[in-house]
Amino acid sequence: MIIKRTDHNSIDFQALIKLLDLDLRGRYPDDQDDYDQYNKVDTIDHVVVVYDEEDRAVGCGCFKTFDADSVEIKRMFVHPSSRGKGISKLVLQELEKWTLELGYKKTVLETGTKQHEAIGLYTKLNYSRIPNYGQYANMPYSVCFEKVLGY
Repeated sequence: MIIKRTDHNSIDFQALIKLLDLDLRGRYPDDQDDYDQYNKVDTIDHVVVVYDEEDRAVGCGCFKTFDADSVEIKRMFVHPSSRGKGISKLVLQELEKWTLELGYKKTVLETGTKQHEAIGLYTKLNYSRIPNYGQYANMPYSVCFEKVLGY
């Protein structure tokens, strides 16, 4: 696997998040329109894309500044044909590493109640459940997490 840091202009990132959006629409058909407004990536400069041994983009994630000490992890996705290979863990660990390099101390993120594999990943990697924050405070399918890094 090859991990590349890039930005929102990456064609491979754009292709993967189109698949992510289709996946989310399938899980939350009646509610995804409410969430789409929070999934814009056109200003995100911190994107990770993972490539397999055949140079196919198979996973991605990104982050944006949340506050002075924190970033918000966004758009985590692994292509269905590549799931179960630890790619999501690679993406998340690279995002955390990059976060620390930039001087941030914490990550926050939101996922959905029907994304059991994501909830399992975050729990396994020491993310703690927190009250839904900001725009997700009153969203019925949101689950929010945080992790203090570097300890």
